[in-house]
Amino acid sequence: MEFCPDCGGMLQYELPNMHAARFFCPTCPYVAYMQNRGEIRRTEALVKKEIQPIINLNDFTNAPKTEETCPMCGHKEAAFREQQTRSADEASTKFYRCLNDDCKHAWIDYS
Repeated sequence: MEFCPDCGGMLQYELPNMHAARFFCPTCPYVAYMQNRGEIRRTEALVKKEIQPIINLNDFTNAPKTEETCPMCGHKEAAFREQQTRSADEASTKFYRCLNDDCKHAWIDYS
């Protein structure tokens, strides 16, 4: 994949017809003519990042409590955290953890 040095758009390849083979930018007038018809190959190793949890279950130790029914055991009280996980114009995500010592089920409410 090649990118336009002027606008950053992805260049498209145009087969030779009435002119030499070339890359062109569909967004701006940039054109790069190919000197030979060799194979085009560029590779770049991607670095795998470590997966980080959005919220840690240990974050519930001092979390506020609310009247929310646990979907696993039916207990009527849960600790919760709110976090903006999507775009700013959407509601925040609520993370719950059941306060029943025998359950401690965790669930998410996206609404």
